[in-house]
Amino acid sequence: MTPEERDELCFLPATEIVAAVAGRRLSPVELVDAVLDRMEQVNPLIGAFCTPAPEQARARAALLADSLARGGTPGPLAGVPLGVKDLIATEGLLTTFGSPTYRDHVPDQDDIVVERGTAAGAVVLGKTNTTEFGYSPAGHNPLFPPSRNPWRTDLTPGGSSAGSAAAVAAGLGPVALGSDGGCSLRVPAAFSELVGFKPSMGRVPVWPGCRDERLPGASGWESIEHLGVLTRTVADTALMLSVLAGPDPRDRHSIPCHDVEWTAAARRGTAEGCAGLRIAYSPDLGYLPVDPAVRAVVEDAVAAFRGLGCTVDEVVPGWSDPAEAFQAVITAETDLTGMRRLVDQHGSTMSPHLVAWMTRDWTARELTDANIVRKALTNRMAGLMSEYDLLITPTAAVPPFPVGVHGPERIAGRAVGDTAWIGFNYPASLTGAPAMSVPAGRTPDDLPVGLQLIGRHLADGTVLRTAAAYESVRPWAHRRPRLSPDTTGTIPPAAAATR
Repeated sequence: MTPEERDELCFLPATEIVAAVAGRRLSPVELVDAVLDRMEQVNPLIGAFCTPAPEQARARAALLADSLARGGTPGPLAGVPLGVKDLIATEGLLTTFGSPTYRDHVPDQDDIVVERGTAAGAVVLGKTNTTEFGYSPAGHNPLFPPSRNPWRTDLTPGGSSAGSAAAVAAGLGPVALGSDGGCSLRVPAAFSELVGFKPSMGRVPVWPGCRDERLPGASGWESIEHLGVLTRTVADTALMLSVLAGPDPRDRHSIPCHDVEWTAAARRGTAEGCAGLRIAYSPDLGYLPVDPAVRAVVEDAVAAFRGLGCTVDEVVPGWSDPAEAFQAVITAETDLTGMRRLVDQHGSTMSPHLVAWMTRDWTARELTDANIVRKALTNRMAGLMSEYDLLITPTAAVPPFPVGVHGPERIAGRAVGDTAWIGFNYPASLTGAPAMSVPAGRTPDDLPVGLQLIGRHLADGTVLRTAAAYESVRPWAHRRPRLSPDTTGTIPPAAAATR
């Protein structure tokens, strides 16, 4: 097999891999070898995998191949190479949470999503890089080299599921597991030209994950953390959710999923399937500054939904910016005692923004007021979604910016805080609504822009169906980054950082 043919294997969608492996037309060993060979060449350029597990992956692929040769039944993810975010527990495999404080931590159990994925036949390639404890929407931490955007390696792929996005965009497996409490699947998808889906709260169980009380400082976010996937196609997202979703008694927030036919929803994503949907489009939610290039790309993408037969109304939803409330909610759900103990012992080696956040003197009024803001937002969202099937916004207010930057300080000429650029993500995070980012297009500088689709409460199927219909008229998965040691871009970091 030529190098070009091996690279083709690396970019196969998960749906095609499963069909080929089940039909005995593709060996899982051959596939995993091809992906691991590409990882060896490409990972040093992009820092996608912080802890590769090539020996484990090859052994797993060999067991699967042997089972199939003996007439075994292939699982629904048979042979699919899978990256696992370094916030998600993997038994016997280093899980650091991107923090020096857990640099040697090896879990004694798998997270539920890893259990389900491997039981279905997926092959874990290793752990993908994340920001420290997931507390940043950028792509760097103090423990490992930063993750870099495969489309422009001087730019961030977004975070906190940074390595998962970089891996999938670069052809290091068709899918990767990630988490999303504030934006951590959707923003990396937007910056890396991928599909990032945060299903409704409770659709995918979380355990032990952020709920493991045995891990001081690493636990928390119970009412807001979602697990999901990053993929190159909507169909691959649906396939993964058909395996990962469903209740588990270990997660008290998990809910049934019999009301969603995941793969069928993606297959019904045609113009006919979307005709008549009512869509609310908000370019700025009434309060967010947006880079003009991003706004123009999103406006063009929204036109595709009108072409699919949807009714699209531009709206101002009517709620106030919940950014401060979001930070307070996260703080209230964090193991502050454990985190502050970590800061006392290791603060000089931890991320400065995280240390500042955890040592701030939060007041009881700030923390309780945040819940009132959250309730008001949920009520207003429910009112809006009683009139519309979907709310569409940009995913991020800016295009990708340089590695090492926490966030731009100016957007569209306006001075902002360094997390203002992710403000479109908070409403779906605080309400638990299903939300997906899909590629909207490219800026004049050829940088990816994401489009966010937010569904009604528990309407995951509508989000998938609409995203698949959009993909059918605005495809993107055929595009691939050209990765080599000379792919560093030419935009001066200072200029890019102040978009």
